[in-house]
Amino acid sequence: MDLRIFIEPQQGASYERQLAVARAAEDAGFDGFFRSDHYLRMGPGDASPGPSDSWVTLAALARETSRIRLGTLVTSATFRLPGPLAIAVAQVDAMSGGRVELGLGAGWFEAEHTGYGIPFPSVEERFDRLTEQLAIITGLWGTPPGETFSHDGRYYRLADSPALPKPVQRPRPPIIIGGAGPRRTPQLAATYAAEFNAAFAPADVVGQRFARVRQVAAAAGREPADLVYSTSNVVVCAKSDADLARRAERIGREVDELRTNGFAGTPEEILAKLATFGPDGAGASRIYLQLLDLADLDHLDLIAAEVLPYV
Repeated sequence: MDLRIFIEPQQGASYERQLAVARAAEDAGFDGFFRSDHYLRMGPGDASPGPSDSWVTLAALARETSRIRLGTLVTSATFRLPGPLAIAVAQVDAMSGGRVELGLGAGWFEAEHTGYGIPFPSVEERFDRLTEQLAIITGLWGTPPGETFSHDGRYYRLADSPALPKPVQRPRPPIIIGGAGPRRTPQLAATYAAEFNAAFAPADVVGQRFARVRQVAAAAGREPADLVYSTSNVVVCAKSDADLARRAERIGREVDELRTNGFAGTPEEILAKLATFGPDGAGASRIYLQLLDLADLDHLDLIAAEVLPYV
């Protein structure tokens, strides 16, 4: 089972701090370093230094790392036009030597849209736009060299695009789609995704979401096993109750709540919890560990030493 590190820098993290975590994750042997794509802090607290753009950050990290996979959980389709997004991701893929993955979603956090002047249409329109964006991005990347790509949709129109640049990864960088919707999300995952992510839910619910995607994929003529199935949740690891309470307090959470809703406790407790989500449990072959205290690199080292080797 792959373990990846997942951060939420909109809660307050400079580029330098993100770089330190990415380098530490790579040195420790984690499979990937992923970040959210948000422009506004969630909940009370100091929001400084302010948000950082996910793809600007990943471009820089691409040049500062050498092995670890890089990507978003997830880029909001409301933030960027599909053509420029395809260009940016392809460029970062080249800058990383082919290590980029694109998580793409419909967007949900209205306050960050109004806070930074980004239109926030209805849920239905957001999913319609996401569907078109996926068709356009994969179409641009998949157009043979020397040919052009056109798209005449409801929201986006492209005429005779040269469909450049191409990403290093062929046929394209992996696309990650996640969510809880029972209809459109599984359909999009079955059509476009290399990975389906069911995040922040109990193991039984995660397993049900995986089963729904498998069902939709099979009905669409796609082999369900072709998809990677993953989950995400906050992690707080410690060898003593005192250290566990201290780490929980630093992220504004309660230990009992974290043990119920996240991956929290001793390394042994976390390994037992991860197993309920793994191949013999809910069916995940990849887990994203959400680190919320980015200043605590000792925490990352502990997980690397006491959890990572045993999954």
